[in-house]
Amino acid sequence: MTRRVRTAILISGRGSNMAALLAAAGDTGYPAEIALVLSNRGDAAGLEHARGRGVPTSVVESRPFGRDREAFERAMEAALHGHGIELVALAGFMRVLTEGFVARWRDRLVNIHPSLLPAFRGLDTHARALAAGVKLHGCTVHLVRPGVDEGPILAQAAVPVLPDDTEADLAARVLAEEHRLYPAALAWLAAGLVRVEGERARIAAPAASGALANPLPGPASVRTSAPG
Repeated sequence: MTRRVRTAILISGRGSNMAALLAAAGDTGYPAEIALVLSNRGDAAGLEHARGRGVPTSVVESRPFGRDREAFERAMEAALHGHGIELVALAGFMRVLTEGFVARWRDRLVNIHPSLLPAFRGLDTHARALAAGVKLHGCTVHLVRPGVDEGPILAQAAVPVLPDDTEADLAARVLAEEHRLYPAALAWLAAGLVRVEGERARIAAPAASGALANPLPGPASVRTSAPG
């Protein structure tokens, strides 16, 4: 059986995208093994969910480190290395990472953002999309770079913005696509199907022929039979 890539998920809260990744990784054919869920908050609700699925968890509280981001990241990386982590997936991790951390995990650090990047970087994306009057909104999975919500795009999913949408309506519609998109994109990365050229990601997978997909085929279409 092909070796699965040891992956950590970093969370700060409920971890709904974490739950989607854990569900996908429950299939032994999925190319990423979730070997650790790490949070910067001991009260993060997602930790209990991970423990319930038998996934190792770790807490590195960020508050005691104050403004010393490098010291916090050293402590976090000690936990990552202690579990033999090869890929890191951010799932609602509410900390801005330093350039040094991002450089050390370059092209092995992935994030999901609730907008069609490069539009609406940062927070409050759904409210801003409604205020801007856009007709399409969505989510993006991307490799992480030092700039906020920057990096090569792996996949995007779009949803319509309806005339009577509230922020909650739009957020729920986007979140459903996040839960479909993130497991598929992480599978491509773990299976060695992602090639970065400059700052563009090229995906060697039939399901990834377009940069924008809705709906996207599930991660079951990407298994560990991929080369590499």
